[in-house]
Amino acid sequence: MAAATVIVTYSSEETFQAGKEFASRLKEGDVVALFGPLGGGKTTFVKGMAAGLRAKEPVTSPTFVLLNIYSGNIPIYHFDFYRLEKASQLEALNLDDYLYGNGICLIEWPELALPLLERSHYQVRFEIRGENERKIEIAASDKN
Repeated sequence: MAAATVIVTYSSEETFQAGKEFASRLKEGDVVALFGPLGGGKTTFVKGMAAGLRAKEPVTSPTFVLLNIYSGNIPIYHFDFYRLEKASQLEALNLDDYLYGNGICLIEWPELALPLLERSHYQVRFEIRGENERKIEIAASDKN
């Protein structure tokens, strides 16, 4: 893992803005794995990234459908694996059709999918430090 960038936010608006600014780094084929507890700011950060990528649809958490697709400058594939219990459940999603392809993959609760992330990707880790305070640590993996 490369050296991390650490951001501390004190409101959901700041977390959204951090996601929007981070989106300026992203390009077609990028994968972003978002780790952290419930209420940690992952979806708010994704909303900011989607705004930065000019998504045309409003971002909602795909917890119950596992994947939402948003059109924008680049297609955005927003996954949420919170409800999955085993890696074998990923097979039905045909994740290979999305990873490192023509869009950007944003994956909340990516733990079960990590073995599939064979190439470089970003890891964004969220820590709740207070009611509104979040520590966000962003690092790029060093896989090739």
